[in-house]
Amino acid sequence: MLKRTFLAGAIMSLGLAVGAVAAEYPTQSITIIVPSKAGGSTDRTARMFTEIAEKNYDGFEFVINNIPGSGGQKGFEAIARAKPDGYTIGLVFTPQLVAHIVSGRAGYTLDSFHVMGNTAQDPAIVVVPKDSAIMNMQDLADAAKADALTVAVNGIGSDDFLAAKSFESKAGVEFNLLPTKGSTEQKAAILGGHVDAAFMNLSQMIKQHAAGDARIIALLTEERDSHLPDMPTAQEQGFDVFMRATRGFVAPAGIDPAIQEQLDTMLAEVMASDEFKDNAMTGSIFLLPMSGPEYLAYLEGLQAETQAVYDQAPW
Repeated sequence: MLKRTFLAGAIMSLGLAVGAVAAEYPTQSITIIVPSKAGGSTDRTARMFTEIAEKNYDGFEFVINNIPGSGGQKGFEAIARAKPDGYTIGLVFTPQLVAHIVSGRAGYTLDSFHVMGNTAQDPAIVVVPKDSAIMNMQDLADAAKADALTVAVNGIGSDDFLAAKSFESKAGVEFNLLPTKGSTEQKAAILGGHVDAAFMNLSQMIKQHAAGDARIIALLTEERDSHLPDMPTAQEQGFDVFMRATRGFVAPAGIDPAIQEQLDTMLAEVMASDEFKDNAMTGSIFLLPMSGPEYLAYLEGLQAETQAVYDQAPW
């Protein structure tokens, strides 16, 4: 990828006159709001993008602004409220982005954003302690019907929570759900045998599974994952339960179309680069590139699915 600028191409592709855009854009650094603490996978995804973008696009500098709290809600709202001048964009993650909308707590809607595209995913899994008698999803359903099972999830309204509620509905069971404050708590509970199972993400338990310290019993994706090719999905085991965390870029709605086109094009080209793919593999970031329209359609569908779960069991 060569050093380049976007202005002329963006103007031509949109049929705009030079006067319709800020000709010198960008004239200052661009802030990327990350709705989580520094050091996590969401933060690392944003920094992977900035490193390659700054190296390959003249005049573009980025500043990461971490705004954690309330399951991403504080950061999501900060992106939605930002001035639509092209100098603030953000990284969002699901299902929390839509779960806050469904619960009525969000100070934004999907219309508050211009969706730029999705970058990464983290497939959901079901995991049990290494010495558990539960070997598969049918065993989990049978055990839950026979006795009350304590199942750890990463907070109310999280992907873990929604996946567990979906399984309860499909299997006709009810867990004693244990909301934790994060994956570290979930790991400790599984590794110590303090819970019967946990709904988590693949990146959080793949090493422990490989080492024999815990046992993943299902992937909650439509297809098997190349990182764990011998692991069957829940669907293969008779339960149509699907969940994955996604991490994508958005901007506040209303940015000048020519400026937005530059940002969208940059994101697409960075994600397509070999350097980005290599860095993701090294950093255990599971890529799932989607265009802006594709990701928006995904978010709209996820919101509808989440609404159905909420209607059955509000949180």
